Amino acid sequence: MSDEEEDYMSDAFLSKIQDVKPGVSMVRRVKEAMRKEELQKEKNLKNRQKSYKEQEKESREVALQNSISNENKGFALLQKMGYKAGQGLGKQGAGRVDPIPLNIKTDRGGIGMEEQRKRKADEELENYRQKVRAKQQNETKTLEDFRSRVRTEREERKIEADLRRSQRSCEQLDSQKGITTPREDWYWPKGGAEEEEEKEEEEEEDEEEVELTSFDKLQILTSYLRGVHFYCLWCGTTYNDEDDLKSNCPGDTAADHE
Repeated sequence: MSDEEEDYMSDAFLSKIQDVKPGVSMVRRVKEAMRKEELQKEKNLKNRQKSYKEQEKESREVALQNSISNENKGFALLQKMGYKAGQGLGKQGAGRVDPIPLNIKTDRGGIGMEEQRKRKADEELENYRQKVRAKQQNETKTLEDFRSRVRTEREERKIEADLRRSQRSCEQLDSQKGITTPREDWYWPKGGAEEEEEKEEEEEEDEEEVELTSFDKLQILTSYLRGVHFYCLWCGTTYNDEDDLKSNCPGDTAADHE
């Protein structure tokens, strides 16, 4: 064998051969295609025209971050009347300093619907209190006879259990709506120490104030849950609206669900 000819079994000859493993070129092509696809997605996202709601939200955030300039006509009139930036409104400067916060409505209820529900619940609560006062003033003996005849120990325990259950439901539903303070202190459940303190405060209150029993509280609280949250304690269901509640719920008492 001449020197010019290479031995095909030698290391020099084998090192010149390219090491091609099965499937390597295909994997590289797939990775390259995926990378190009991601780059195209990023490019499309950058070039995508923003929707009207997105543009509106960005404009609103920019406007809220900037304070009112002297070019604003309303602000200019305030300055002519002696107002200075950072000062409270009013002659004594004791009024509002910060602008009224912006509340974006996200649900599909009509404007004023929530206020109407609260007003209706307040009216029902006040009407019920008036009925309780009338009963205590004009039918005290009849009411005591009724309670002594109807309120057995078993019924009292059931009323207390239903009241605690309604308080827990009220706290949960109020929290879901962003309500941080109960309408009445006893609308939400309390600990033992707080209950003792509440009893002492009630004893110190004026004698003319109506003292609500557990039965009265249960009636008021279930009325609140039905009027504001469309929730029935005994059905254990939150209905869509008032019509849905009236159509599918048997009634507003435990006896109606037996």
